[in-house]
Amino acid sequence: MEFVTHHILTLVIFIPLVAALLLVALPREEKKIIFMTGLVFSIIEFSASLHLYFHFQNSGTFEFMEVHSWIPAWKVQYLVGIDGVSLLLILLTTLLTPLALLASFTSISQHTKEFVIALLVLEAGMIGVFGSLDLFLFYVFWEVMLIPMYLLIGIWGGTRRIYAAIKFFIYTMSGSVLMLIA
Repeated sequence: MEFVTHHILTLVIFIPLVAALLLVALPREEKKIIFMTGLVFSIIEFSASLHLYFHFQNSGTFEFMEVHSWIPAWKVQYLVGIDGVSLLLILLTTLLTPLALLASFTSISQHTKEFVIALLVLEAGMIGVFGSLDLFLFYVFWEVMLIPMYLLIGIWGGTRRIYAAIKFFIYTMSGSVLMLIA
């Protein structure tokens, strides 16, 4: 239990990725099982984020911090932590994911497995963005978040989804390149 308490933010970031990897192993034809597995993991994720909420001290500093050397030559660290704003954004993200899965249960009929995996990877990327305190780590999570978002728009979007996906790609990629250069 002590491991969970000390690494709760990392667990909250990576639980959706574990769920996505588990979904890769499931057969594509089992749409109900795929949705239910994604829903169960997203509810577990929300429960874990509630742990962050109930144990947040509001001390004026970053909490639930975790630091590990990642790329020492570039002084890049796996440095995560949250403040009050990022806590609320993480809670909102983990609440909306199971709601999005529930809302899409009957409307997503094609590529169900890919949809649920993309939604879970998007959730992990967003939580990573909200929890990262290292600029390089932030950039990595930002890029991880853009890929499933592009797929969600391009495959399951509305009538002009290809136009929207291309526009999304152009604007976010140009912003990402500027952020990397800076």
